[in-house]
Amino acid sequence: MSTPSSGAHPGPLPAEVDVVVVGAGAAGMTAALAAGKRGLDTVLVEKSAYFGGSTARSGGGVWIPGNYALRDAGQADAPEQSKLYLDSIVGDDVPKGRRDTYIDRGPEVMDFIKAETPVRFTWVPDYADYHPEQPGGRPAGRSVEPIPLDARFLGEELDHLHPQYAKAPANLIVTQADFRKISLGLRTFRGPLTMLKVMVRRMVSLMLGRKMYAMGNALAIGLRKGLMDADVPIEYDTELTDLLIENGRVTGIKVLRGGVASTIRARRGVILGSGGFERNLELREKFQPQPTSVDWTTGSEFNTGGGLLAGIAAGGQTDLLDDAWWGPTIPLPSGPWFCLAERNLPGSIIVNQGGNRFMNEALPYVEAVHEIYKGEATGIPHVPAWMIIDQRYRNRYLFAGLSPRQPFPGRWYKFGTVKKASSLAGLATEIDVPAEALQATIERFNAFAVSGVDEDFHRGESAYDKYYSDPRVKPNPSLHVIDHGPFYAVKIVPGDLGTKGGLVTDGQARVLRPDGSVIPGLYAAGNVSSAVMGHTYAGPGATIGPALTFGYLAAEHIAEEAS
Repeated sequence: MSTPSSGAHPGPLPAEVDVVVVGAGAAGMTAALAAGKRGLDTVLVEKSAYFGGSTARSGGGVWIPGNYALRDAGQADAPEQSKLYLDSIVGDDVPKGRRDTYIDRGPEVMDFIKAETPVRFTWVPDYADYHPEQPGGRPAGRSVEPIPLDARFLGEELDHLHPQYAKAPANLIVTQADFRKISLGLRTFRGPLTMLKVMVRRMVSLMLGRKMYAMGNALAIGLRKGLMDADVPIEYDTELTDLLIENGRVTGIKVLRGGVASTIRARRGVILGSGGFERNLELREKFQPQPTSVDWTTGSEFNTGGGLLAGIAAGGQTDLLDDAWWGPTIPLPSGPWFCLAERNLPGSIIVNQGGNRFMNEALPYVEAVHEIYKGEATGIPHVPAWMIIDQRYRNRYLFAGLSPRQPFPGRWYKFGTVKKASSLAGLATEIDVPAEALQATIERFNAFAVSGVDEDFHRGESAYDKYYSDPRVKPNPSLHVIDHGPFYAVKIVPGDLGTKGGLVTDGQARVLRPDGSVIPGLYAAGNVSSAVMGHTYAGPGATIGPALTFGYLAAEHIAEEAS
């Protein structure tokens, strides 16, 4: 990864400000912007040379019920329904007051971002909540995504945008709504039509000299422009090493930049928005289920838990350290591929090393990895698991960035990610699972595909299962027989978008001690804090939504205390 050469060290660090924010992801940038707009002298320090963090690498979806984009689309429902939904799926893992605050205040945060940045959101049609059949759940979904924007207004600062998760040609803009259609390849007219629109938009943008960005990039770029307009500086390459504590109150931070240690005092408060610890193998092995690896995460390479460790050292309580924003992941030579639509499309299953299915493969990604780790406890390894597909599936659908019919690259075979055989028995030998078990599993699944009812795991019954399915497949758009050789097995590991355990906070994002008391002057939002979603995931964007909301609420509380 190359480092931007311009603007990394614009001048000396400030000795004292009102508010210090740590981390230039969604939580940190929103917090810094909210503090700056409330007249507080604010500085944002960032460990790397980049802004955007894991948000810039994400789909950029935001799950905040009742926001203006949902209202504009006629999709806003009563707050009581959203609260009922979180009550039903999160339960007592997170205090109800904190959950309700999120629902009540979230729309206001979206209005603030609309007013103070160029980011605009739009509803993602029918992208269901992840548990739409639960009380309060919505099959039509509550997710919104950024409208693509032209980032030329950032000038050279655009060089500091965090590198993307998957490289794409300039101005090739695919939204979440587009991806759903494109993933079906040529199965519907919408797939090639959408891809044609994407290519035409790219050509027009190139001719006009635009620099178009979508998804998480668009959100990060818009927040950065808001900070520039509000004259809130980002100090890059400035790593938090500790918190300054005086008389029981957090009064600043200690940092390291260019090998030089410094202190920045905070008159009003410190807000941690420094991300999770997904890139810290020591912490993963200490707190998370095994096996684990820093090579399976798509989170920012700079998320090594510095803010979390500083908060613990200051006396902060922690929770959910054993959990993450999980997702079944394909380990490719170029890095992990977060496996989303591939699992839901008909004609695929996932088996353990006993050759047996063990879950509804189309489960929401957090729940799918929970099932993988539950399986590890049975004595039959589920890591790695194997996705089984046939040539028909491969001819029809996109797969990990490959077009339909495009052969798997030779390096994927060499790396051990993909195995191929002309028969299921041969494939079983390739992946070292019992041939009779795999054959029986496929036969049973094929019978379900014919009847349209998955009697074992109910795949295709949830509205979420159907989102990334094939409407041309009947009677169940998520099920199809696997019988057209050659056959393929693709390795699946328990990857993640980032960790979700961290410092316990209240409804104002104040960090709490184990006895429930507040650590004065210390706030946290985003993945450095314990997730308001508990052990589950409400819907697309339920990571970024809380990051924006509680970053904003932290700044608000500091401003109110100051006044």
